[in-house]
Amino acid sequence: MPDPASLPGSLARGEDENHSVTKAAGLIGAATFSSRILGFIRDMVLARLFGATAAADSFFVAYRIPNLLRELFAEGSMSAAFIPVFTEYHTLRAKRDAWELASAVFTTLVTVLTLVTIVGILAAPGIVWLLAPGFHGNPDKLAITTYLTRIMFPYLLFISLAALAMGVLNSVRAFVGPALSPVLFNLLIIGCALFLSPLLAEPILGVAVGVVAGGAAQFAMQLPGLWRRELLFGWRFEPGHPGVRRIGALLVPSLLGLSVTQVNITVSTILASFFAGGPTYLFYGMRLIQFPLGIFGVALATAILPTMSAQAARGALDELRATLGFGLRMILFIILPAMLGLILLRGPIVHLFFEHGSFTAEDTAATAAAVLCYAVGLWAFAGVRIIVAAFYSLQDTRTPALAAMGAVAANLVLALLLMGPLRHAGLALATALAAMLNWGTLVAVLNRRLGGVDWSSVGRSAARVLAAAAPVVLACVWVANLAVWSRQGEWAAKTVMLFVGIGLSVTGYLGAHALMRSEELEVLWRVVKGKVASADEGGQVR
Repeated sequence: MPDPASLPGSLARGEDENHSVTKAAGLIGAATFSSRILGFIRDMVLARLFGATAAADSFFVAYRIPNLLRELFAEGSMSAAFIPVFTEYHTLRAKRDAWELASAVFTTLVTVLTLVTIVGILAAPGIVWLLAPGFHGNPDKLAITTYLTRIMFPYLLFISLAALAMGVLNSVRAFVGPALSPVLFNLLIIGCALFLSPLLAEPILGVAVGVVAGGAAQFAMQLPGLWRRELLFGWRFEPGHPGVRRIGALLVPSLLGLSVTQVNITVSTILASFFAGGPTYLFYGMRLIQFPLGIFGVALATAILPTMSAQAARGALDELRATLGFGLRMILFIILPAMLGLILLRGPIVHLFFEHGSFTAEDTAATAAAVLCYAVGLWAFAGVRIIVAAFYSLQDTRTPALAAMGAVAANLVLALLLMGPLRHAGLALATALAAMLNWGTLVAVLNRRLGGVDWSSVGRSAARVLAAAAPVVLACVWVANLAVWSRQGEWAAKTVMLFVGIGLSVTGYLGAHALMRSEELEVLWRVVKGKVASADEGGQVR
């Protein structure tokens, strides 16, 4: 790769922006990795304590509401609607104007969402009745699910405010604090499950308390970062502020556009309530999918949105097209080998992490089936994030919303067709197929809107990725077929073999890219060298 300093202005700027996006995505990914590891520990604790019992099914149905809101607001629509408008104010206007906009949005959110939370608590019986039709014949199960929903509904307010704080910090290129905030969320759930739940007559209620406390902690953790940048929210009730109105106009369509996967998962949860253990199997299956998706897909989409928004604000569409193409290549570089690894190692991973205590071998097999069906669409789940970010940088939330409506309809039809023969796994497969349809629709429209993307470069990158994935397949097939997985216990040996397989896969994959002189690997290597240089010069990694 040429030295950016030797390139003409626009090309050098493109190289610098690619480097900045990759560096930001790396920081977000590293922070998210810490959170996801704790999330895995949290899930292992819950699986051990509650397994796939009726209490677990009730919790995961009730948790679908706050989890849906977390994934929509914290990883989606709030940033998509807020960042392009706030970036425009921060780039083209005085800092005071940007602060006033953020404060007006904060005050409006607090007012509206407090009312929504109160209504949600009062309407919880109806919400649960709609979300869990399979529970209608079990009044006790329906009652505990309703109670859990009421306890967790205030999470909506806290996670929305946390998402707003994240949007402000990301707009000024502060990524690590917001990405680390879910660490507190997971720690509080683990703490409540281990220490509060045993004190309660219905132990699962302690986990619900941890969800709400964790959401409040996520918001509080970001306030020092806002204060240091003189952007701490004030109380300005101005719902008629021009920026607030623009964000509101973008927010509702962006909710639809980015919510397609989560709405489809919610539909699956509703239908899975007809199968004993179905909601639990789908939850744990999607948790494994969200590990690479959150660390790489969401991280890259979060890092790339401020850059594309600034390019769109300047009218630099050539740069925007280049950034979009780079984002798609990086998604392929990371997500495709992760997808293959999950598909081939799904059984050992579920067995090692979850098959303890109340979680049985039958639960492992059922969860692994859900992982397989979700994983075939992992590339589409991640790719949609990048494509939708491009639309939102252009302040177009209508097109993703229309595409999402089509994908939701397709998911419902496919789910009804597949749930009979494949049970809960058919619901997971329907979600994956709907994501592929959504991706294809958005790509076709965006390609016309931007006058084309460098698809030949993306295609060459995909070919390199597929060729380099051969060592991943070989290593994973070898590990998955070892006799150790059929024996009881031997957890240390199983842990070692799983991580040996992962290590061989990563080493072989990166080695193959090095032999092909992959551009994506060179970009990552530049980021790593930059961090090492910073450590050598300053005594610590900056």
